[in-house]
Amino acid sequence: MDTTLQDFADRIGHATGTRTPLRIRGGGSKDWYGQDVQGTLFDTTTYRGITDYEPTELVITARCGTPLAEIEAHLAQHGQMLAFEPPHFGPGATLGGTVAAGLSGPRRQAAGAVRDFVLGAVLVDGKGEVLHFGGKVMKNVAGYDVSRLLAGSLGVFGLIAEVSLKVLPQPVAECTVQLHINEDEALRRLNEWGGQPLPVSASCWHDGVLTVRLSGARSAVDAARKRIGGELLDDADGWWRALREHDAAFFADAGSLWRLSLPTIAPPLAPPLALPGSQLIEWGGAQRWLRTDADPATIRAAVSAAGGHATLFRGGEGSVGVFQPLAPAVLAIHRQLKTVFDPAGVFNRGRMYKEF
Repeated sequence: MDTTLQDFADRIGHATGTRTPLRIRGGGSKDWYGQDVQGTLFDTTTYRGITDYEPTELVITARCGTPLAEIEAHLAQHGQMLAFEPPHFGPGATLGGTVAAGLSGPRRQAAGAVRDFVLGAVLVDGKGEVLHFGGKVMKNVAGYDVSRLLAGSLGVFGLIAEVSLKVLPQPVAECTVQLHINEDEALRRLNEWGGQPLPVSASCWHDGVLTVRLSGARSAVDAARKRIGGELLDDADGWWRALREHDAAFFADAGSLWRLSLPTIAPPLAPPLALPGSQLIEWGGAQRWLRTDADPATIRAAVSAAGGHATLFRGGEGSVGVFQPLAPAVLAIHRQLKTVFDPAGVFNRGRMYKEF
């Protein structure tokens, strides 16, 4: 075993023995995400590096402290990418933090979420044991899919030491168009386009403007552009990057920032939500950002009625709970998983839910 990983395992085992809470941290670019976390800082940035990458296999394996920018640059040299387009939220973003946060960018609409690309993982659990889940090939599926369970877990189950991710080729052609239409019409069109073979890789509606990115073969992109219409957007890469990193003007506005997750297929696409504040809609209507000072209970009630859930992403009063409260049966499952992987409760205590 690598000496750094062995040191991590020994430190975690000692923390469990003394019941000392640990605050797992990579580059710190997402320190603000989730509830206030307790514990002694456990820095993972020393465990870094790409350990396996074969472009023809479309799989990359790297250690948790590897900078996300380094991985993306390496893939770009071979014309490949992380298709879920993860946000960095700062120059220190690491692979471990990316998987633990479970956040995806604009391309998630077409490509899928973080967990859809996780093939395998190495986890150091609360006993200091190094556990291997999944593998480095797409057909390696056996037993419980724990590696994907780690995506979005915010490190509450253990230290994600290494991850294998499926990667995809960069699109041959791309273009972005904008249409000036209201929210109802934007949602109607997005729902209609979602049922057609159009190469829509990202969408965003805000303040009367629907922005759509088309990606794929040149002929498919050209045909879709003629069908959809709209005005061609200059510096599209910069525009989508600003949206992904929350550098767009909408995210600088005052008020709490809520992330609303809503269904788009079954039940049918949720209609516009009558909530006070300003909204920005992504992923064909599935992800809606809300800037508001409205009562949290009102927001969650409206989103639940539409079949979704709401996360207090930034700002606001954390005492209301950052994440949607779990149903008793689901909470019981979370507690059981936490007990199995972290019996002493030392990892990122309270970051996801105060119950663990």
